[in-house]
Parts: sequence; C-alpha cells; structure tokens
Amino acid sequence: MVADGLLTRQRYREVPPRVDYELTERARDLIPVLAALARWGYEWSWTEPRRGEAIDIGAVFRLAPGLLTLPKSLKGSLELNVQQRSKDGEDRVYLITVKRGEVTLEERADADATARIAGTERAWVDALVPEGSRDGLEISGDARLTDAVLDGLTPVVTRAEAAAA
Repeated sequence: MVADGLLTRQRYREVPPRVDYELTERARDLIPVLAALARWGYEWSWTEPRRGEAIDIGAVFRLAPGLLTLPKSLKGSLELNVQQRSKDGEDRVYLITVKRGEVTLEERADADATARIAGTERAWVDALVPEGSRDGLEISGDARLTDAVLDGLTPVVTRAEAAAA
C-alpha cells in the first residue's frame, strides 16, 4: 500500500523498533467509497455472526469517517475501547473526533475525551448488529455524542429482513 501511494511509512530509530503508517490524501479519498460499500453490506447482509466467524470491530471503526453523517452542531471526542480478555493483551483504543459535522479517527487514547464507550469485542458486535443490545458496553460522558455515533455505526433492519417480513 505504501508503493501504491495509499500509506506513508515513518520508521523511528528506537529500541524496540517502531514504524508508523498514515493514510495519504489519495487513500482518504477512498473513505467515502469504502463507507458506501460498508453501508451496502450492512443493509443487505449484516446479521448476527455465525458461530466461529471472526469480526474485526476495528475495521468498522476505521470506516467511521465515511459511515457517520452527524449534525454540524455536534462536537467532541469519543474514545472507543475494545477490551482484551487476556491479562497480557492490550486494549485497542480508537478516538473519534467530531467537529462541524466532520468525523476523524485516530488509533489512540485521549484522557480529555468528551465521552467513552468500552466493552469486549463480543459486546461491541452485540451492540452493532441490527437490533442489537448495548447492555454489554460501558458508556459515559456526552450522551448525545455516544448515541449519535452508536446509531450511525449500527445498521437498521436489513432490506432482506424487511422484504421477508
């Protein structure tokens, strides 16, 4: 992806070695396209995962800038925490920032976040499937922001389900 001009790579001379990757403007231009494909998948095929099916909730979060259509009056930062079950595993943390209807995403924590949502990957999947339950998530802070983001990331009843009803 670096060779294709979608990512930049920054290598740091540290011990242990560290490398950061960042989307290029060319890659950011793809976000609405990927979001449209994700929304289509939500509407036509997103269901409760089958037994043994792996879901990468981070992949859903990474599409948030393209999936979320939020009011221009909404602003703030929302920390999304995917808690790891093993003691030696580090939680994965994502930060969604909303300003004048624009949504950005970073993979980092923010002690000053306006709101926070935390849960295991299973709890996140349960919350983001159509008609899912948010009971497994710990939600704090600005309720308007948390509700808007969760609602935007949760697909409505799929067209296939609506047609069958």
